[in-house]
Amino acid sequence: GWGMDHLVRADGGLRPDVVIIGESTHGDIAIGHRGRTEVEIVAQGLAGHASAPDRAHNALDLVPAILAGVRDLAASQGTDPILGRSSVVATGIDAVPASLNVIPDRVTVTLDWRILPDDTGESLLERVRESLRPHLDRADRSSWPGAGESVQVRIATELQRAYTGAREERRIFSPGFLMDAADPIVTAAAHAVGTRNGNGGPARVRPWTFATDGGWTRGVRGIPTIGFAPGEERYAHTNTERLDLEEARWGYGRYLELVPAVQGAVRGAGS
Repeated sequence: GWGMDHLVRADGGLRPDVVIIGESTHGDIAIGHRGRTEVEIVAQGLAGHASAPDRAHNALDLVPAILAGVRDLAASQGTDPILGRSSVVATGIDAVPASLNVIPDRVTVTLDWRILPDDTGESLLERVRESLRPHLDRADRSSWPGAGESVQVRIATELQRAYTGAREERRIFSPGFLMDAADPIVTAAAHAVGTRNGNGGPARVRPWTFATDGGWTRGVRGIPTIGFAPGEERYAHTNTERLDLEEARWGYGRYLELVPAVQGAVRGAGS
């Protein structure tokens, strides 16, 4: 997402009238998708040698309270009538120091969160804190004084590198987006593409299952964005990726109708 975020940046970036994303749609018109972020819940303790546990404060002892809060969070997810339900699940636990004869002083629980277009990093973090609070309060009263102060919540980051050598520490946060199915750009695109069986009807309009750069063009910058391309989503970015050649020929040919149809819809909206 860094490349597209930079390309359409508010300060000096491109401002196209519309964006067509060439990710697999199997000939449908895609109008949005859920986003994705990684949240880290970090528990801080006191390291010590495993031979003397009384001298340490094992950060792993806070994991049951954290996972209980995550289960509560997962049970209270919002939903969208088009994109479906957001979802969150714990996918990793890392403890440091990593030596098996040392009691860890830091444990990080990582959450994979499939989010809706209105979600922001700050709103998501606050929801995590609210879900953890009652469980950490119980830990504070029973076995871990100061449990609430020992746990921090943050959006995960990673150092990304471009082919130019540019580097940037970026949050792992890919926004979602959703276009109105009745938007003139969407309806023009669906009628221009049609269907492979040639029945004269418009293409199917639906969201993607996976995330794309449309989260940046539409979700962040507000640029009208749709998707169209041959290929099935279920094979994309897998070791069985494939593309039916007849579908590819048909799909590439439809761009000759799709692009001018979308241009006409943009001009019509501006007149």
